Amino acid sequence: MAIIDRISLMRTFVRIVESGNLSAAALQLGTSQPTISRRLRSLESLLGVELLLRSTHAIKLTDDGERCYTRAKAVIEAWSSLEEDIKGASAEPFGTLRVKAPHAFGQDQLIGPLSAFLKKYPQINVNWVLNDQPPDFISDNLDCAIHVGGVTEPSHVCVLLVEIPRIVVASPDLLQNHPDMSDVADMAALPWISLDTFYRHEVALHHGQTAKTCRFPISPRLISSSLFAVRGGALNGVGAAIVSSWIVQDDIRSGRLVNLFPEWQANALPVYLVYPYATYYPARLRKFLDVMRDCMPGIVGVERPTGKNPAVSANHEA
Repeated sequence: MAIIDRISLMRTFVRIVESGNLSAAALQLGTSQPTISRRLRSLESLLGVELLLRSTHAIKLTDDGERCYTRAKAVIEAWSSLEEDIKGASAEPFGTLRVKAPHAFGQDQLIGPLSAFLKKYPQINVNWVLNDQPPDFISDNLDCAIHVGGVTEPSHVCVLLVEIPRIVVASPDLLQNHPDMSDVADMAALPWISLDTFYRHEVALHHGQTAKTCRFPISPRLISSSLFAVRGGALNGVGAAIVSSWIVQDDIRSGRLVNLFPEWQANALPVYLVYPYATYYPARLRKFLDVMRDCMPGIVGVERPTGKNPAVSANHEA
């Protein structure tokens, strides 16, 4: 059997283990379940051992399977590194990069940097997955993720790109019914809209000059996981809301929304490029990181990291 066939069999085996079953592996590799099953049997026959214990609901690695999985990953990484070295560092990066990004930020602000990347590297394709859940690199077959907010998984490499300021906004119609807004604490009397990813029961704001903190409880009229929905509710006068500043800049300029107490803001949200730790990274991932580092600070509504945000300093960067 040719070495390339053995590499292919090992890739299939690793994908079966990491995706959890043969059907998911087939979907991720763009083939059929019978083909995946046939490749697994071929690898087991080649090695002369049983690698997986299969039931109707789950698969489990045998002792030999665990050893094979560890060694197969190392072989695949070494082979990929060898291929890249032989082709030359100057060779054009190619292939498909699978990236997860936040839904609102990913379909708005990140399209510019993504387009710059695709134009610069015409042989790379990107599968741009938009959702607001933490990345699951194995189950979702992802190469990397652009993640807004803190990252706590120690096995992930987290590269801090920018921070997103967050401000309090409300519609002029809403404020007409609450004219007594002379102090930041008076906002506790307003109806509120909550973005459930980052706040639901309490508002915490910080003064930009004095570093004072103001906290008060809220009982939101509307709770949503969508930043677009929160903005829409604020525009329609449902309540005040804490939002990423980029999404309401035009609304504030046009007078559709008012930035309440601009000197008081919620903690800025860090934006990370996150990917699993490995001994080898393909050129397409390294180039994507380079472009994101260069382009992200230039997009509207973000700031370079200040280091003052606790959510930022708690994470690591590589």
